[in-house]
Amino acid sequence: MLDRAVIFDMDGLLIDSEPLWWQAELEIFNDLGVPLQESMCHQTMGLRTSEVVNYWYKKFPWTEPNESAVAEKLISRVGELIMTVGQPMPGAVEVVQLCHQMKLPLALASSSSLYLIEIVLNKLGLQDTFNGINSGETEIYGKPHPAVYLTSAHRLGIHPTKCVAFEDSIRGIISAKAASMECIAVPAPAEGEDPRFAIADIKLDSLTQIDKSWLNQFLIGS
Repeated sequence: MLDRAVIFDMDGLLIDSEPLWWQAELEIFNDLGVPLQESMCHQTMGLRTSEVVNYWYKKFPWTEPNESAVAEKLISRVGELIMTVGQPMPGAVEVVQLCHQMKLPLALASSSSLYLIEIVLNKLGLQDTFNGINSGETEIYGKPHPAVYLTSAHRLGIHPTKCVAFEDSIRGIISAKAASMECIAVPAPAEGEDPRFAIADIKLDSLTQIDKSWLNQFLIGS
């Protein structure tokens, strides 16, 4: 077994949930009088749900319900959408299963709640694949702070410098790099030309580019 660990983000990396988050955000925030448009949703990518709600509350404050209730409603709606129409990102399930077959220690480090993480893993059939599951909602600070990645490494018993993180968002990449991890970025096509992705060690167009030979070469050579 290679003396390395692999840590995956979830939303937008393993499951094509960003459009589902945007749909839920548009529905819920528009009902509150927030003039949110889909093009604005990129501003909160990678944030925890509570931080997304607070972000828009500060810009367009509403009276009722409170932020906590809005966050719960948002999580519930996203969960419904994932269960009914959620789809894996290309190559995502295969790459996780490959890492599992290679006996690499595996963790999930997501900004989403444990409730949504469980829904996604069940949806993708990956519920018994990860050695550690970590939600940024349980940390004092969310991404781009490195807390959720440092916790993931600690629970795996692997030093952060021996961990490779897979991420799709700028905030997530900053989080992984701040934890002293190598990072493979797999941005959405619309985000791929953002120069900030240069801080990742490697940028891929899709997880379908990864096979056992590629992964072995990267893990041994880095």
